[in-house]
Amino acid sequence: MVKKKIILNIVFRTDASIEIGTGHVMRCLTLADALRCKGASISFICRKQPGDLSAYIESRGYKVSLLPFINQASFKIDKNVKHSAWLGVDWERDANETKEVIKEFACVDGLIVDHYALDKKWEEKLKTYTRNIVVIDDLADRQHVCNIILDQNYYKNVNQRYKKLVPKDCVSLLGPRYGLLRPEFLDERKNLRKKANVVETLLVFFGGSDPTKETYKVARILADIEPKLLRIEIVVGQSNTQKSIIQDLCRKYSNMNFHYHVNYMSRLMREADLAICAGGSITWERYCLGLPSILIAVADNQIEVCEAVNSLGIDWYIGKSEEVYKKDIITALLYAKEEFDLINRSKKALKIVDGHGANRAANEILKYSIGLN
Repeated sequence: MVKKKIILNIVFRTDASIEIGTGHVMRCLTLADALRCKGASISFICRKQPGDLSAYIESRGYKVSLLPFINQASFKIDKNVKHSAWLGVDWERDANETKEVIKEFACVDGLIVDHYALDKKWEEKLKTYTRNIVVIDDLADRQHVCNIILDQNYYKNVNQRYKKLVPKDCVSLLGPRYGLLRPEFLDERKNLRKKANVVETLLVFFGGSDPTKETYKVARILADIEPKLLRIEIVVGQSNTQKSIIQDLCRKYSNMNFHYHVNYMSRLMREADLAICAGGSITWERYCLGLPSILIAVADNQIEVCEAVNSLGIDWYIGKSEEVYKKDIITALLYAKEEFDLINRSKKALKIVDGHGANRAANEILKYSIGLN
């Protein structure tokens, strides 16, 4: 008698919006792809709001259950959760609406939550409807009742950050070893070119939504100061509200190339010598391909990571967006071109991220879900 293959049902609860950005959804999609390759059945629960990526998630072959958009001036803010406003409704309503979707499944083996607005109160309401809860986080600013905590970022105190925030028996998947990178980055890593200590190609990217409008600011500065011999690759995401004016600017300069909502970011990173970018998940994508950067934090939650990686001697963190001016970017770029040891910085980055993080995380989640932990 042939044994029937067990298919595990995994549900993601995450959001994207103009305010939230696209990073949470994108890293969840990377983990979802890794889990699907191992035989899991994947679904998403997202709230409908301006800048959501529900259509894009569906285009990747996943079912999306959309929670309703509530067009109201205010709702009950949870003062104990810093980013509670990002939820768009109060946490209890979100928990109840999520619960109703989950109840439609015969069984949910894992609920993966990637949302700064959700904490243990929400998770308590959902835990009886799933075999386990996985939390993806990088803030370490609230308590959870999860079975697995996943934080792909580098911190000096990485092993201490969640000790008082999760149950004692919680499995911790911490650090860039679990970086959620798409397979394309591992593929490009196999074709790395030999680096030289010269900046000929510069990559500029500030996330899918770029809420602080950093891309246009940096592009205008580069247009003013950079000679034609430097190739500049400007990448904007689907939710960038300035994409048209950025494209118009790029058309004026032969050395400035515009890229929109690309599926070849890994190639652009492999070909670049230096980046100017934000401090989100792109950090581990760059490190996988040995690309150092001038860093600008575009959100409070990026500051700690930016400061931590600055100490590694790979990137140079020059400050939060509203504190970074033209002179700061010019100074940083000139210093990087003249003083950066790009070869050494690249080698350091390659040692930190190997590109197998999503596969490692998926294995741990599936092992827990089928009770092998």
